[in-house]
Amino acid sequence: MEVLEPGTPAPPFESIDQNGKTVTLEEYRGRKVILYFYPKDDTPGCTKEACAFRDNFPKFKKIGVEVLGVSIDSEKRHKKFVDKYELPFRLVVDEDKKIVQDYGVWRLKKFMGREYMGTARVTYLIDEHGSIQHVWPKVKPADHALELLEYIENAG
Repeated sequence: MEVLEPGTPAPPFESIDQNGKTVTLEEYRGRKVILYFYPKDDTPGCTKEACAFRDNFPKFKKIGVEVLGVSIDSEKRHKKFVDKYELPFRLVVDEDKKIVQDYGVWRLKKFMGREYMGTARVTYLIDEHGSIQHVWPKVKPADHALELLEYIENAG
């Protein structure tokens, strides 16, 4: 499955976050949501990306945008990652891979000549009505949070 196109409804989901609390996309209706998918907690690229969101989190809050990270890691791994880097946003657990599949980010990857299935680093901006507003199919972890802020501020 390919990434979802702007203008399409964002697939609903229900899961838990790093604290075992239920999280749904519907609870964010009426607000813009950055839904960013990443391969694995506490790896170099994923840590850079999460820390960039952390460092810019006050700016996202100021403009009324929520940030949710999604990976197939467990609640326990998410909690450890959040605590280690003092992440101020929720990380969504997707151990059954339903969310990554629904959003078209679970795909064949290659690393050092080996092929495997994994989560692609993709970000969706979901509008207040629950539709995909914009998609970033290729993400540079360290620069991505600023790229999103710039897009949101210029898009109005």
